[in-house]
Amino acid sequence: VELPLQLSMVARSGALGIGLLRTEFMFMNREDIPGEEEQYLALRDLIEALDGAPMTVRTLDIGGEKTAPAIVGEHNESASSALGLRGIRLSLSRIDLLKTQFRAILRAGAHGPVRILLPMVTSLSEIRHAREVLKKTARKLKRKKIPLADPLPPLGVMIEVPGAALSSDALAQDSDFLAIGSNDLTMYTLAADRADEQVAHLYNPLHPAVLRLIEFTAQAGLRARIPVSICGEMAGDPRYTALLLGLGLRELSMSAANVPRVKQRIRNMDLVAAGGRAHIIMDQVDAGRIAMLLDDFNALA
Repeated sequence: VELPLQLSMVARSGALGIGLLRTEFMFMNREDIPGEEEQYLALRDLIEALDGAPMTVRTLDIGGEKTAPAIVGEHNESASSALGLRGIRLSLSRIDLLKTQFRAILRAGAHGPVRILLPMVTSLSEIRHAREVLKKTARKLKRKKIPLADPLPPLGVMIEVPGAALSSDALAQDSDFLAIGSNDLTMYTLAADRADEQVAHLYNPLHPAVLRLIEFTAQAGLRARIPVSICGEMAGDPRYTALLLGLGLRELSMSAANVPRVKQRIRNMDLVAAGGRAHIIMDQVDAGRIAMLLDDFNALA
């Protein structure tokens, strides 16, 4: 979900909550930075509207094509780069912004179940630093007798770069959950920007390297006994549903419009058979062969 007005679509779709709330909507297209109260009220209204269904709030992911002039400022050149100062990197360089977001999320969490997701994480030090900031922020709110989420919301990380995927075993030890961002993971793994027509044909989520990183992350979550979800175009496309479930994923986050089709695909699926086909697919080295095997399996269901 990117905008509050999309909430009605979530309810009608049959989705079980909001798997990814992009908080950038509060920061973009304005010259100032939203304060704690404004962020809190926006989050509280969303949580209350969900009526007990969970919501995963991603902290600020300004950078790349998403800009917020009031925040980026002197870091504009770096923040505009896909490999620059963005996601958790920007938040940890502007601790004041992160603390404000955490205060708003913690206060909103008193009104319903919420999780916190950190974007663009690549190292253990980033999540440990963020967790310490979260704990200190919560302690200060408690001392002021301000109602907040209790216990603290689960803190998880986005797996959207190869380094994070390959480190997912380690990251899982310090995370309460993992969330695979399939769009960015595909782009960074294959060094291909799908928005660039000169190389868009190289962007392929069925590339063996991408699938191995997804499988590795899913298995890391199983070993650590923490939830692993996936978002992005793969999660919302029924073509990939059997493969993703076969790789061990059980939480799919997608736009509300895609929920009915994916749910129907799951209802018609033999999960054991999906696991077997995923095992065969993971032995392949050619994306074309993988696509053929996947489409053949989908045609049988």
